[in-house]
Amino acid sequence: MGSCNEPAPSFPAGTLARLKTAASAEEFFVLLAVPYENKVLNVARLHILKRMGEYLDGDDLDGVPEAVALARCRAVLARAYEEFAAWSPLDRRVFKVLKDAVAPKRPAGFVPLDDLK
Repeated sequence: MGSCNEPAPSFPAGTLARLKTAASAEEFFVLLAVPYENKVLNVARLHILKRMGEYLDGDDLDGVPEAVALARCRAVLARAYEEFAAWSPLDRRVFKVLKDAVAPKRPAGFVPLDDLK
């Protein structure tokens, strides 16, 4: 796998439009020229894409030049990938079902005041 410190590639025209219709995690990596290992992607593909979305949340890329938007997408995809290359999905728990699996349980018969009407 290459370094994330490599200079960003120049993207062909229409890359952003193609990214919006990408059907697989591999397409995201190929379109954004982010190197990856299949063994990492096979285990954490949805977690990586979800984390990428979380990193992009709040970024308004509308009206931004395409090259800038693609560079930002490339950077956050590489960051999300590196996170899951170093940590397992269970360590990072990006999905609610995994977060809830470790949430503190209420004692049996406990009714919070907020639940009383």
